[in-house]
Amino acid sequence: MTEAFLLLSTGDRREALAVAASTTGRPAHLLEKDIWVVWTLDTMFSAPFGAHLVFKGGTSLSKVYAVIRRFSEDVDLTYDMRALAGNLVGHGNEPTPASTSQAKKWGDKIKALLAEWVSGDALTTINDALKGAGLAASAALDPTDAASIIVDYDPASAKSLYTSHAVKLEFGARSTGEPASTHTVVCDAAATVPSLAFPNASPRVMHAERTFWEKATAIHVFASGGKFRGQSRFSRHWYDLMQLDETGFAEKALGDRDLAKAVATHKTAFFSERDAAGQVIDYQRAVAGGLRLMPGDADLEKLRDDYGRMVSDGLLLDAALSFDEVLSHCRALEVRANAATTRPEQSGSGGNWNL
Repeated sequence: MTEAFLLLSTGDRREALAVAASTTGRPAHLLEKDIWVVWTLDTMFSAPFGAHLVFKGGTSLSKVYAVIRRFSEDVDLTYDMRALAGNLVGHGNEPTPASTSQAKKWGDKIKALLAEWVSGDALTTINDALKGAGLAASAALDPTDAASIIVDYDPASAKSLYTSHAVKLEFGARSTGEPASTHTVVCDAAATVPSLAFPNASPRVMHAERTFWEKATAIHVFASGGKFRGQSRFSRHWYDLMQLDETGFAEKALGDRDLAKAVATHKTAFFSERDAAGQVIDYQRAVAGGLRLMPGDADLEKLRDDYGRMVSDGLLLDAALSFDEVLSHCRALEVRANAATTRPEQSGSGGNWNL
């Protein structure tokens, strides 16, 4: 019977990771964390509530679409708002609040429901799975975020200054996560040590075209002097946009005006932000010729420093481009994105985007 990697002794796991690292040229600590990322995905999507989840963000671009050639550390998951708060938002294709006051009501209620679900069903599911399999790891709520869970595992690899020996699951529930489809996800180390069994998962995954607009509008907020939600390590998002462009997904997203407008409508309702002058950011204008991807000089230095630390820790899997090269590509992409609004409109789904 094939032995499971996660049930090996620390020494045997270390040896297996050394083989995988030698074969792939990737750091052992990233290969190990990737195994736990896949394990958490399998645990979440195998649960009864898995049908209501959608896997999204940078990790989905790496693990599913092979768009980005970097290691993405955390797991972003959306719990379909219709399943979590159907009595409040209804069950239509695109639940959208009719007013600012309704948006606040929806947001407050969904936030409370999500926190209750994360601390209850989600956390219990992970800890029961860890205990049932006898794995050397534990899960707890993130003390800084009631909608996130931290899975701390007993590492066999050496400590890193940039990457932790823990997987963070970040949950959201203010959308449906659509458009999405099911994909198979495997561990990067699996093919290098075929004598061992590694986790695999079959999550529903947000389409990369929507991820493009999610990231582009988040960068637009930051470039306009607003806040970048979720994390301080965000130079990776400029790299991701470049890679989405290199692989053709950006061009598809730019041609789908229905999707761009739907993402803008969703963010206007649930993620209102202000620019450096205190003015409410107009997401519709951003996706219709006013997109900004270039931050100010002070912010650029912070991004450059973060990018350098990411490269030093081996998160980029190929020879790393300089941050200036990434910015140059995104500057050109900004011009193309804004010019694309003059093209004839296209629709990727007949205008029926389930956001």
